[in-house]
Amino acid sequence: MSGASSREHWDDPVATGTRLLGEGVDTTHRGILYLDGISVSFDGFKALDSLSLIVDAGELRCVIGPNGAGKTTMMDVITGKTRPDAGSAYFGQTIDLSRLTEAEIAGAGIGRKFQKPTVFEQHSVFENLELAMKADKRVGPTLRARLDAAARDRIASTLETIKLLPEAARPAGLLSHGQKQWLEIGMLLMQEPQVLLLDEPVAGMTDAETMRSAELFVSLAGRYTLVVVEHDVDFVARIAHKVTVLHEGSVLAEGSMEQIQQNQQVIEVFLGR
Repeated sequence: MSGASSREHWDDPVATGTRLLGEGVDTTHRGILYLDGISVSFDGFKALDSLSLIVDAGELRCVIGPNGAGKTTMMDVITGKTRPDAGSAYFGQTIDLSRLTEAEIAGAGIGRKFQKPTVFEQHSVFENLELAMKADKRVGPTLRARLDAAARDRIASTLETIKLLPEAARPAGLLSHGQKQWLEIGMLLMQEPQVLLLDEPVAGMTDAETMRSAELFVSLAGRYTLVVVEHDVDFVARIAHKVTVLHEGSVLAEGSMEQIQQNQQVIEVFLGR
């Protein structure tokens, strides 16, 4: 893939063509994702309570925690679906996420995959990737146009990455649950994101599909930044270098999986359940 693997693009998402908001702003923080003191309340319930989080470029970060810990709300803030009541959220050094729409954030390079896969079931796997590649270019009437060699190579490369090359001509609706999940990840990759937010990506998968997903995510780390929200602690242990545990809208603990598993507070509120 092109821009997604470039270190200079990680350091400054504006390099990908995103319009600069707040020129002259120098937040001087580290990390491609930077949340500082984020609070969100819904009808008196504090979904996020002064949440602070830094994710470095190229990192594979896993986020775990009990139901209601604020994991989904955190991703909603990052993607612009929910506006924080307080705090700052930055993509790189210059992009204030609170000033962008959901579409602008996606265009800036943050892709999100929800738990339930959404693919075009009547179209082939290849066509799904083609549609994803062209969707952001608003060229609906040209979708039937012949792909050039570079575009075909990009699709083939993505099919290889998500291990669906043998299924290229197969209707997406005939894929297994796990294969649909991988296809949707491939559709995100076609949009050349820098950050992938994955919400419970292995829920409902077979053991074999879960293992292949672990291999996929590890292979993507470095070229992309991945934030994986997952309840399957065994899966997290397979892929995570660093784990963040949320509880009651704040970071309860952070560290390696070994450190997390030995943390008494984490055991009490989550692992011991």
